[in-house]
Amino acid sequence: MGIIVIFMLLATLTPFLFIQSNKKTLAVVQTVLLVGMWLYYIEAQFQTAPAAFSVTWFMFYLSLILSEVAWIMFIINMFTKTETKTKTNYQ
Repeated sequence: MGIIVIFMLLATLTPFLFIQSNKKTLAVVQTVLLVGMWLYYIEAQFQTAPAAFSVTWFMFYLSLILSEVAWIMFIINMFTKTETKTKTNYQ
């Protein structure tokens, strides 16, 4: 269960990554998905497990998927900016 919490915390930071990369619509979408994700998690922890293929179930998994895509985009962007800086410094 601990790994899920780590991924959820990373997903919670994802809207800030989207805002930094000027993708405001994705930041809003991720924020809405975050609400469903945390509702699903709290419901699964303290009550019975929600039904599969419910709205919060979809929001939970879509939020995790979108956040992983955002982190990959962030890492790629970070390395391309670093690579461009080093190329301009050496020329």
